[in-house]
Amino acid sequence: QVQLVESGGGLVQAGGSLRLSCAASAGTFSAHAMGWFRQAPGKERELVAVIRLSSGGFEYADYAESVKGRFAISSDDANNMVYLQMNNVQPEDTAVYYCTAGTPSFRLDGYKPDYWGQGTQVTVSS
Repeated sequence: QVQLVESGGGLVQAGGSLRLSCAASAGTFSAHAMGWFRQAPGKERELVAVIRLSSGGFEYADYAESVKGRFAISSDDANNMVYLQMNNVQPEDTAVYYCTAGTPSFRLDGYKPDYWGQGTQVTVSS
């Protein structure tokens, strides 16, 4: 059973930065890609970033257009950690952010989550 625990959410001013962390169970990365979803009040859940480690040791990442150029997903495989670096955040980035493990895809459109963390709130003030 995969367990995911997020941390790092909070209140940040527009234009600022925040880094979300996700601690995964050992061995998660070998069979899964990792993705970050977000859900704002009254809005549909959105997949914002996916990362997958290839068999050759290369990391592949894909991003939603809404965050491309501002957010960066990364992983620390040795410590079973996934991160979402959020730069130049805007009020529309306010949401609960969820760490997920799912389909071993290199692309957002091929990714489906199988496991979810509990979520962490990010609030951006204007």
